[in-house]
Amino acid sequence: MKILIVEDEFELAESIESYFKQEGYVCEHAPNLKIAIEKVSVYEYDCIILDINLPEGSGLSALEALGNKKESTGTLILSANQLLDDRIDGLNRGADDYLTKPFHLAELNARVKSIIRRKQHKGSNEININEIKINLDSKQVFINEEEVRLTKKEYELLLFFISNKNRVLTKN
Repeated sequence: MKILIVEDEFELAESIESYFKQEGYVCEHAPNLKIAIEKVSVYEYDCIILDINLPEGSGLSALEALGNKKESTGTLILSANQLLDDRIDGLNRGADDYLTKPFHLAELNARVKSIIRRKQHKGSNEININEIKINLDSKQVFINEEEVRLTKKEYELLLFFISNKNRVLTKN
């Protein structure tokens, strides 16, 4: 899964990126909206983590340009703004979730997984393709109801290929 982190606080962005890489995600960082918009126009992301309090303006104004281009891209807003009106505004503009700072990385991870599950797997914790069944919670794979043991890398590759069907993929 590929995530774009739009965050101007370098240490926070580095912490989020490091955590998600340990979880097996591919991450890219954009320190401002201009770079984020450039990256989204070139690459496809499964989820965008968007700080809305950026020096050059509100991430809310760029929400459509970032997250709504592709139906399969989810957007999670990170913000220090804890007002109910701010959260409602972000969700009404197209964000899939809103998390206020400070937050725990484990909660951020759970929310990103939830967004990706809703966007790509129609909210199910199980993927069924022909004779293949994948349980996303237990990370088990079954072919014709018989469990197939995969390494972590094999499992991640299988999920990556299934999540990116009908897309041309680069070697990277």
